[in-house]
Amino acid sequence: MSTSLSEAAAEGLIPADAIARLYGQPLLDLPKDLYIPPDALEIILEAFEGPLDLLLYLIRRQNFNILDIPMVEVTQQYLRYIDEVRSTNLELAAEYLLMAAMLIEIKSRMLLPVRPKEGEDEVQDPRAELVRRLLEYEKIKLAAHKIDSIPQLGRDVVAAQVYLEQSMPRLPNIDPADLQAAWRDLVRRARLVAHHHISREALSVREHMARILKALKDQRFVEFRELFSEPIAPGKGIAVIVVHFLALLELAKEGLIDITQAVPFAPIYVRLS
Repeated sequence: MSTSLSEAAAEGLIPADAIARLYGQPLLDLPKDLYIPPDALEIILEAFEGPLDLLLYLIRRQNFNILDIPMVEVTQQYLRYIDEVRSTNLELAAEYLLMAAMLIEIKSRMLLPVRPKEGEDEVQDPRAELVRRLLEYEKIKLAAHKIDSIPQLGRDVVAAQVYLEQSMPRLPNIDPADLQAAWRDLVRRARLVAHHHISREALSVREHMARILKALKDQRFVEFRELFSEPIAPGKGIAVIVVHFLALLELAKEGLIDITQAVPFAPIYVRLS
């Protein structure tokens, strides 16, 4: 006679905190290296929203430090998933092959010695771009979950509707000719006070280029907004700001200045090349 898990726990045959029985022995904790059968792999991959989602799952499941990803282990596990699904769903696996190629490239670059580029003190970590994409994806995913948890109209709540019977107010009868006459009077009065004057302001891109170079001459770095403090001063027009910005782009094109930013959304700085 077979005995269920709850009955066996009640009878004292196995500990009460056992979650399952494996070959007759109580299982107290879930194994961390669960083997995923090939038939179940297709279902798991369809649950992921893309290669970054699968890669983030592999990292978080094993409590890896996302800033110091062990590329060898993660790449092997990722490729194992892809190899298992290729035999049953080639189209689905093709969406993940690009990320697999990127992981192999990063692993290869980490195995080969690389000399720092000219002007750089340290060699850039090949994993930096991947880590940045994973962190941004995780932020967006968490934000999407928070937004989805907000009650939505039509899904979680229903708008209350109340019908109130109201009587329409009676409007006075207006002759169309009177309305037409009133409109003609408005147009006539508008023409009497209308005035229009166009003036042309001479602006030079080269002159603004010289101003920018002069502002950067004795400065190591100047914030982007500080270069536009004079053009946006009271009395200046939009045209002055546009010409000043074109001058900035022209200097960057000619290689006379560098426009840099440390990280995304950080302040933009300008310096002489």
